[in-house]
Amino acid sequence: MNLEIIGVKGISIIKKGDFLNDIILECLKQMNQEIHEGDVIVIAETAISKAEGKIIELNTIIPSSNALKLAAKTGKRPELVEAILQESKEIIKVGPNFIISETKHGFICANAGIDESNIDEGLATPIPEDPDRSAYKIMRRIKDATGKDIAVIVSDTQGRAFREGAIGTAIGVSGMYPLWDRSGEKDLYGKELKTTSIAVADELASAASIVMGQANEGIPVVLIRGLGYFKQLKNDFADIKPLIRPKKYDVFL
Repeated sequence: MNLEIIGVKGISIIKKGDFLNDIILECLKQMNQEIHEGDVIVIAETAISKAEGKIIELNTIIPSSNALKLAAKTGKRPELVEAILQESKEIIKVGPNFIISETKHGFICANAGIDESNIDEGLATPIPEDPDRSAYKIMRRIKDATGKDIAVIVSDTQGRAFREGAIGTAIGVSGMYPLWDRSGEKDLYGKELKTTSIAVADELASAASIVMGQANEGIPVVLIRGLGYFKQLKNDFADIKPLIRPKKYDVFL
């Protein structure tokens, strides 16, 4: 299997009301690229939030007493802390310059996934309201326009427990299952795999992140081509839920 990881160039600053599917198809056309059967399109969550108008104006937020206490403990701006509280179901851990929380979506991540980069000063982008639905709408429109079965992944940059550095992580998906259960298959020695599940959507999001970059690269969309097992995972109504481990099975919480 040979994968192509293609940064979609020419995407200008995303504004509220923009149709990302049209922008993606037009930019691919300018690159002399067509959508192929089995293509996977990875989109940075910041682009989704901007297009959907989900922007936080930090200067308009009035911090609560709890936010003021956490701000003093973490060194973060009180208005940002209040935004984190509003986007969270539960605060998990707090330390110098970090707040780990469970978001309203069920993700465990730093700062409830709120991002202050690649947006004007004083503004921030939270995780989209429903990343699966966002992915589905874009997938459906591109599929209708091209007649090709594709998948769309909404990605975010997140840290990991006991590991330094951040990587691309899938927070929304449509068009393919995000988790590939390979239990029952055989390894090279003929032994049956018992509990092997592959977080395919996370792997693809991480691969796309290499091309997207984290600074001024200006590539919020990446096309991944050549996924040999796309047909095995294809499903127009899949969502991200299989990747979220239930708390009762999480030994770190």
